[in-house]
Amino acid sequence: MTRYDMAYPGAPVPPAIRVLVVDDTDHVRRMLTTMLSVDGFEVVGGASDGPSAIEAVVEADPDVVVIDYKMPAMNGLETARRIRERRPDQHVILYTAFVDEEVERTAAEIGVAVCLGKVEGLGPLEQEIRRLTQGLRR
Repeated sequence: MTRYDMAYPGAPVPPAIRVLVVDDTDHVRRMLTTMLSVDGFEVVGGASDGPSAIEAVVEADPDVVVIDYKMPAMNGLETARRIRERRPDQHVILYTAFVDEEVERTAAEIGVAVCLGKVEGLGPLEQEIRRLTQGLRR
């Protein structure tokens, strides 16, 4: 049972928001996948690095991509840039332990919708995912 089901018992369930989770730390990626799924999101895939994320986005067609910043081979900003080159309307959230003004500025230039610190917890991440997908029709 999701939080939506508990808050609105008997109400029609809105279509699940499709999320792709990109994080090089296995336990963090699994935790985000589990928690987002429990809260009613449809996690359509995961990736542990930038190149895999770029491929996964094309295959999974997510509504939102949640990307860590510090990853080997290709950081989250470069990954987001390449994803948005292929899919200019793709919603991307940088969800990372490392956020500063330079990262936020570069993310905004690339078209990342929002930068969130992992220390803020899962609640703000879920709120931003919902905000970005309001009015989404499938």
